[in-house]
Amino acid sequence: MQTQSAKYNLGQVVRHRKHPFRGVVFDVDPEFQNTEEWYESIPEENRPVKDQPFYHLLAENDQSFYVAYVSEQNLVADYSGEPVEHPDISELFGSFTDGSYELHFQMN
Repeated sequence: MQTQSAKYNLGQVVRHRKHPFRGVVFDVDPEFQNTEEWYESIPEENRPVKDQPFYHLLAENDQSFYVAYVSEQNLVADYSGEPVEHPDISELFGSFTDGSYELHFQMN
């Protein structure tokens, strides 16, 4: 059994590799944990492998704010230095410094 470690950290700002959105990591699954229905809804040629970290993001694009679930292979670090404007950020995170948000909560 191979142990996969996450490339991105809680509070880090990332971008999707193919689609025009960015977000803040607020949770990480060590491998795929969503529903089969969700997975099957992705066109087969674009489906990521399941045995990699998947990230929960407070995401934004030009039109809206939402929560996204994205495989590690489809993310890149965002080095723009710009904060994410998602309205739920203040519920989980503190100040934005050097491309990351400080955590507001204690991890177990």
